[in-house]
Amino acid sequence: MTDAAVATTSTEASVLPLSGLQYTITHGGYSATIASVGASLRELSWHGRDLVVPFGADEVRPGYRGAVLAPWPNRVVDGAYTFDGVDYQLPLTEPSRSHALHGLVCWADWTLQARSKDSVTLGTTIVPSDGYPHRIILLATYSLTDDGLTSTVTAQNLGAATAPYGTGPHPYLVAGSGTVDDWTLEFPAASYLTVTPDRLSPVATVPVQSTPEFDFRTPRPIGDTFIDHAFTSIAREADGSAAVTLTSPAGTGVRMSFGAELPWLQVHTADRPAPERSRIGLAVEPMTCPPDAFSTGEDLVLLAPGQSHSAAWTIAATEA
Repeated sequence: MTDAAVATTSTEASVLPLSGLQYTITHGGYSATIASVGASLRELSWHGRDLVVPFGADEVRPGYRGAVLAPWPNRVVDGAYTFDGVDYQLPLTEPSRSHALHGLVCWADWTLQARSKDSVTLGTTIVPSDGYPHRIILLATYSLTDDGLTSTVTAQNLGAATAPYGTGPHPYLVAGSGTVDDWTLEFPAASYLTVTPDRLSPVATVPVQSTPEFDFRTPRPIGDTFIDHAFTSIAREADGSAAVTLTSPAGTGVRMSFGAELPWLQVHTADRPAPERSRIGLAVEPMTCPPDAFSTGEDLVLLAPGQSHSAAWTIAATEA
């Protein structure tokens, strides 16, 4: 029996769950399950306590919960951009706002490349298209250690032309019992990107002091604050890393750290019309570039022919 068949959580190996093949890895008190559709982090727990909002194996993934975002994170406004003097039009995958959202591989069925008890690597290929005429090989590796779950996304340009590129994840972090309103948030960003209220199109980067409810450099409860913004000017440790920490009133929590290759951070309180889905987790999305980077060029990775690029982030449990 193949690894792919073993990975299936269905009672019949020939019946594939809606979220794809399932790969569960464990280490110490950690357990994570990766679904092949979108290389999505479907579950992550520490001694049975959820660190991300999970979803069912035989469920169409709710939105972008846990997906890998590439070759761009966030939005390309109107799906239109110019690169090397050529105009391109991407599919409008956010029709309500007429944007191209979260890249081209969120709904791809990634294939197994390697696995062990505490690590799994999935891969997919972005094939050339009218809106993105580049061939990019992507690998997503999930590895559990004593330090938590580290995810690494590596892209290699197999084409003959330089490709615009960006990436990031889309987990919804869970601190413990309760909702986002109950939890205390801390992250060291000094600036954020203002957006239009209707389409969330980027406007300008401003200091967080201009909107004090967005200043989480000192930990404080989120309360009823609505956030769906990209942050930057992030203070770093000596090794270039930074972290977001989310803590429940009981003292349980979750920490997401990321490297200097990710200078932007999207934070979203996940407000939804359905009460059972609203504000049940905090979307924390380290990004290599800001929204609409394909148009502005800001912090955009220029992936030369044959070149590779990697970005990594780690999610770990915290306790009082």
